[in-house]
Formats: sequence, C-alpha cells, structure tokens
Amino acid sequence: MTTRTLEWKVGLYLFEEDGTTKARVVLDTGTSTLTGHGTARCSAEDPDVPEIGDELAAGRALKDLAAQLTRIADRDLESVGAGGGERLAPPYAWTTAL
Repeated sequence: MTTRTLEWKVGLYLFEEDGTTKARVVLDTGTSTLTGHGTARCSAEDPDVPEIGDELAAGRALKDLAAQLTRIADRDLESVGAGGGERLAPPYAWTTAL
C-alpha cells in the first residue's frame, strides 16, 4: 500500500464597501489554482454587522469552490470510466455577481 501526503494551500480574502462584503478564496494544489467567489449584501432594514457579512460571503465563496472541485472530480471520474460522482444541488440564496 502506498501512502500519499499532499498540502493544498488556501487563502481567503474579504473586502467590504458600502454594506457589501465580497470574498475570494484561492486554492493552490501545487499543480493548479481555483478561485471561488461569494458576496453578501446588508439589507437596508437590517443593522450593518460586518462579521455577518464576512461569514456569509466567505461561506458562499467556499461553496463556490466546493462546487468547482466537485465538477472537476466528476469529469475526472468520467474520464477514467468510473461515472459521475455526487452532484451538488444549487445553493439557496446565492449571489453570483453584483
């Protein structure tokens, strides 16, 4: 049996301006780089709590990254004749662009 150890590096960056928080998560596998994005907007009737915007935007960016990884794994499985893996359902309350 072969043992394999890898380290993938992840950077999460948050930016806030005028009640909108944007997150970018960058995954570096050593052989490729993927980037996920997420956005959260503070509703006019809600109090502006930056931590909540950070959490929502970061979570959405991580979901975006997870969906990309799953799509890549599905394609790789199909390319070796193993069929597709689990498919992620579209996330609810998702903001893809401003």
